[in-house]
Amino acid sequence: MNLKTLACSQVNVNDELPQMNVPITTTMVIAGALASRDFTPVHHDKRVAQAQGIPDVFMNILTTNGLVGKYVTDWAGPNAVIKKVSIKLGGPNVPGDTMKVTGKVIEKDAATGLVSIAVTGNNSWGNHVTGTVCVALPKEA
Repeated sequence: MNLKTLACSQVNVNDELPQMNVPITTTMVIAGALASRDFTPVHHDKRVAQAQGIPDVFMNILTTNGLVGKYVTDWAGPNAVIKKVSIKLGGPNVPGDTMKVTGKVIEKDAATGLVSIAVTGNNSWGNHVTGTVCVALPKEA
């Protein structure tokens, strides 16, 4: 986690963010669903998930969205402000797997301090999440 906020002037297009590994546990999946008030059974009942063809409970999109936001703000620092998140889910995040989150700066507007990052979260099923995050950074350090 970056304890000092990056300035837009310190960021360049094509900069790669450090990888974040997220071990997926049953507790994480269930707690994330309950914390986001998602009571859909596939997120907390293994038998229901298996009836849908998935081997175990699987992470909901709100938990994934939170992890994507954490990934970007851990890199950018505590005063960075997320302006927009656009994600798409792919394969599920199930307990026992690890999601490897990577990112790359794809746009930078020095005049506004807005930086866009392409983010991918990959696991043994392939891409769990792909998308972009736009974050506002201070213009100068």
